[in-house]
Amino acid sequence: MGYKIVVVGATGNVGREMLNILEEREFPVDEIAVLASRRSLGTEVSFGDKTLKTQDLEAFDFAGWDMALFAVGSSATKEHAPRAAAAGCVVIDNSSLYRYDPDVPLIVPEVNADAIHGYSKKNIIANPNCSTAQMVVALKPLHDRAKIKRVVVSTYQSVSGSGKGGMDELWDQTKSIYNPVTEVAPKTFTKEIAFNVIPHIDVFLDDGSTKEEWKMVAETKKIIDPSIKVTATCVRVPVFVGHSESINIETEDFLDEDEARDILRESPGIIVVDKREDGGYVTPKECVGDFATFISRIRQDSTIDNGLNMWCVSDNLRKGAALNAVQIAELLGAKVLKKG
Repeated sequence: MGYKIVVVGATGNVGREMLNILEEREFPVDEIAVLASRRSLGTEVSFGDKTLKTQDLEAFDFAGWDMALFAVGSSATKEHAPRAAAAGCVVIDNSSLYRYDPDVPLIVPEVNADAIHGYSKKNIIANPNCSTAQMVVALKPLHDRAKIKRVVVSTYQSVSGSGKGGMDELWDQTKSIYNPVTEVAPKTFTKEIAFNVIPHIDVFLDDGSTKEEWKMVAETKKIIDPSIKVTATCVRVPVFVGHSESINIETEDFLDEDEARDILRESPGIIVVDKREDGGYVTPKECVGDFATFISRIRQDSTIDNGLNMWCVSDNLRKGAALNAVQIAELLGAKVLKKG
């Protein structure tokens, strides 16, 4: 016996990826509904060898459905997620709307699976920000061994993190470089993204950080440990898919780089590729389509007593969004609903 699943926002990048991953991981689906806004009504999407037509989110009745995977913006989520939850359908939300709600668990299954039971307060589970998701997968096993005190992270985030508009803008601007007659002004981003990097993701806050940077701080504390100090600089780079992060950690106890490498190799969701030779590391292009979070360049930080550096790469449309949502659905099924 399987589950009745709803994918909300099925025509977007993340929604389509959710459908792909549900099929790839053979999630026990008895029935599936794909929803979109009225302007996308009737658009066809693929689920395995099936072609599904989207239904109207506004008119959909969530009663009798087990789980709804939401991949729409915060405004639509604010209107429809409580409606689904009230109908008895557990919402797994990819927006930022509920991440900081103390009554909504923020879940990365490899990191804090036991928090799943907190879903019952609102019948909603939050999916973390894409840049946070891959980082906490790497941090948690090291924190368990040596207790992390402080994290300094610089991100190199692909344009797919800003949706289809960002991907189109990079593509169009790149073409315009070679055809100067056509100029493509920035719309999605504040400056030209082609052949450039932009140290600005989301809005600026009063302290000079951006909201993306604040999200990494707040979410890491909620998912792993509120005592961890985190400082982040988030940068958009001209890569279509795949987020990269340079992570520096300071631990309470000394952790040798070789032991850290061994711990990470044995940890769920992680693949270590760390050879000190040309090409002995993973780049974002190589992680596209993969489920894993890849760790490379593990080395001691000699400027502090208990410091490590590492390079972390993951497909942001997968682990940073769609895959993590499906993993939450799997966890919910295994630990709570127990139908599949």
